[in-house]
Amino acid sequence: MELSQLPNAISIIRMFLVVPVVWSLLQLEFGAALAWFAVAGISDGLDGFLAKHYGWQSRLGSILDPLADKLLLVCSFITLTWLELIPLWLLLAVLIRDVLIVIGGVIFHYTLGRFDMQPSRISKLNTVIQIVFVLAVVFYHGDFAFTPWLIEALAYIVLTTTVLSGLDYILVWGKRACNILQKKT
Repeated sequence: MELSQLPNAISIIRMFLVVPVVWSLLQLEFGAALAWFAVAGISDGLDGFLAKHYGWQSRLGSILDPLADKLLLVCSFITLTWLELIPLWLLLAVLIRDVLIVIGGVIFHYTLGRFDMQPSRISKLNTVIQIVFVLAVVFYHGDFAFTPWLIEALAYIVLTTTVLSGLDYILVWGKRACNILQKKT
């Protein structure tokens, strides 16, 4: 393996870290889940640093990195919903947004041209808020000092940023699709 592929390898390892995070949550071992989540977070920062600092960015990396993040978050949301620690409506909002983005991206790619994953600011904010929410839920249920009203407030903030980032993707990529279609006619 070439050193330039190291960020991609780290992203793949992060995907495998989903297993111990989910297992720890299912076993109600919230401290262990937090530790695994921290390792995944550090790996995310490390692969991004290496890719940018050394110019080891690649198309594969631009797909693997957000995919690894999304896999960790979605699996955490599903597990926490299964454990009845977060509401089903919030999981559904997160899943519907992600499914719509994937379907839209695939349709765009195969009908209009290459679809490059470019997260917007609101999408990046949404990811950060989702991470903070998962961490807050795990902290709270791990008997760490945390106030329950903050969890509820964060749930509504996640809902808001999820909806806004979904709408942003629809507007931005819809506009790009219209521009491409206008150029073709």
